[in-house]
Amino acid sequence: MLDVRQLRIPEVLEIKPRKFGDHRGFFSETFNQDRLRENGIDLDWMQDNQSYSAEAGTLRGLHYQEPPFAQDKLVRVLRGRILDVAVDIRKGSPSYGQWVALELSADLFNQILVPKGFAHGFLTLEPDTEVFYKVTARYSGEHDRSIRFDDPAIGIDWPLAGRQPVLSAKDASAPTLEEARTPFVFEEASR
Repeated sequence: MLDVRQLRIPEVLEIKPRKFGDHRGFFSETFNQDRLRENGIDLDWMQDNQSYSAEAGTLRGLHYQEPPFAQDKLVRVLRGRILDVAVDIRKGSPSYGQWVALELSADLFNQILVPKGFAHGFLTLEPDTEVFYKVTARYSGEHDRSIRFDDPAIGIDWPLAGRQPVLSAKDASAPTLEEARTPFVFEEASR
């Protein structure tokens, strides 16, 4: 059983699995292919990834892979809290260059579905944060791309309170959306 909600950019979804609790704790199906299909999400998941960030203010992204290794992502937090962001990079889309954000946390027990054609990133809001996500294509370094997290044309409102984020060298030197190669094209019925 899942609760599925469209975000401001309707292709990006919040998914909340149900929890069943008693005096021992709780049980939940955090992933169930049949339940996703019942909600119109029919994707073939290929790989699971997990990241750990020691410091609050660690920013990972904005990442995407080009076809034929473009990835849908189903992201959740195992420990801690993040602001998860998806940026529409599909040329011709009514929301091209726009972003949508969702707070994910172990306490909220929610997930975000970021489809192909979106750059993805997140900022840790607590130390010792662990993020787990499923993807529909394997990692390919040859097809791996980034867009600057602070591209002014996108204008993401990261809650940094004037601090500098903790970044990888790759993310610190990423191109802007205008400079990036974005091979994705908006299709009216993409899902």
